[in-house]
Amino acid sequence: MKKNDQVLIFDTTLRDGEQAPGASMNEREKMEVAQALERMGVNIIEAGFPVISKGDFDSVHMVAKRIKNCSIAGLARSVKKDIDAAASALKPARRPRIHVFLATSKIHMEHKLRKSPEEIVRIAVDAVKYARKFTDDVEFSPEDASRSDKTFLYQVLESVIKAGARTVNIPDTVGYAVPEQYGRLIADIRSNVPNIHKAVISVHCHDDLGMAVANSLSAVKNGARQVECTVNGVGERAGNCSMEEIVMALRTRQDYFGCSAATIKTQEICRASRLVSKYTGFVVPPNKAIVGGNAFRHESGIHQDGILKEPSTYEIMRPEDVGFTGLGLVLGKHSGRHALKARLKHLGVELTEEQLVKAFERFKDLSDKKKEVFDEDLIAIVEDEVREVKDVWSLDGFEVTSGTDIEPQVEVRLKTGGKVQKKRSTGDGPIDACYRAIEAITGLKGRLLNYGIQSVTHGKDAMGEVRVRVNFNGEKVMGIGASTDIIEASVKAYLNAVNKACAQSKSMGKAKGVNLGLQL
Repeated sequence: MKKNDQVLIFDTTLRDGEQAPGASMNEREKMEVAQALERMGVNIIEAGFPVISKGDFDSVHMVAKRIKNCSIAGLARSVKKDIDAAASALKPARRPRIHVFLATSKIHMEHKLRKSPEEIVRIAVDAVKYARKFTDDVEFSPEDASRSDKTFLYQVLESVIKAGARTVNIPDTVGYAVPEQYGRLIADIRSNVPNIHKAVISVHCHDDLGMAVANSLSAVKNGARQVECTVNGVGERAGNCSMEEIVMALRTRQDYFGCSAATIKTQEICRASRLVSKYTGFVVPPNKAIVGGNAFRHESGIHQDGILKEPSTYEIMRPEDVGFTGLGLVLGKHSGRHALKARLKHLGVELTEEQLVKAFERFKDLSDKKKEVFDEDLIAIVEDEVREVKDVWSLDGFEVTSGTDIEPQVEVRLKTGGKVQKKRSTGDGPIDACYRAIEAITGLKGRLLNYGIQSVTHGKDAMGEVRVRVNFNGEKVMGIGASTDIIEASVKAYLNAVNKACAQSKSMGKAKGVNLGLQL
């Protein structure tokens, strides 16, 4: 494939994606996502915005140190302090990129920056020149480019390329553009910026009007050769251009676009999608293109007949091409540990021997309850039971009495430090009562922000996955739990959040005289 036939994939899940309200990830979770992106073969990972916090700086530094096969980018405003922070965080990277930005639209210049066009050009040029002192890979973004005056935009782009920018990004920051207009903007930039051939044109589209992917594809058709996107389309407000959709659109319709994201191992897409969904707490809708649960399922008799005769009658891509594993029966109660390990490896899950023991115990328990154990069950087991968060509290058991016109009564037993503590409680429902009992035992008062449940497999004995987001003294934590029993899944999810809060927050201190192992 010729250089001009390749579209670079710039993934900003760890930066713009994490800016979605409620989507924050801790350092370990960011590292796992970065590794998934590296396995997938993305070209550039935007690891964060180093200047905004120590946590963001440390995350960018960690990703820069450990990821070897991708360029690692850090975002910076067009000020020396930001650029210094980005350069420092990116020091370990084999291929560091500093991504500087500055707004160029009239509304931003007048109301946010309060700068004249002449000042904007000078600041942008100075920022690019300063960033070039640290790396020759500098990207410049004129924020809100789609609402900027074209003539002024051409001037800014020509100036920053002359100053040393190797990539110029054209952001549709507020999702205002429509495909025909946005594609024309890219074509006009190619025609009116004299030195544009010295830089890669990138695009960064938001989905406020539901056109982020369409706008990005229109830009590619008109000469853009880098697309900035996120896994599952997560991001500010309505989200970003969806990485999986842009990649598969270019691959499936290469006949039309004449280019593709050649480095992407598309079989890793579903695995990365589930990982990001797990860590952000954002459930992927079943009708989501490429990675949704219904993306490759057919109910219509006419469709089923066609698929059985020839899959291409109703499928424009193969499920296995994006890592979609389907719902086939894989294991039963007579299966051994070796079979479980082999199947998990096939699903892209590598476990230590200790983790495998835990997963196998849970698998045997589940196989006694279910007639059929599916791939999704196995993944849920791993996500629920095999976590790097060290559990301070674990569930020993619970009992529930509930019914119509009966006030729910529960007894919850939790284990910590080898000892079992129990409490009885009531509540608005059995789950609320269980959560109150957990609070009474642990001494950790939480405010439930979100509660969601979904089936991870099909059938009346399906595994249910519960996701909660809880506020513990200002620390917002997500918890996940899975079980064939909805109340048990709910309790596990809340306990998962409690244990994360214990691990993450130094402000938690001690609960009921139990040492949480925190440095105060």
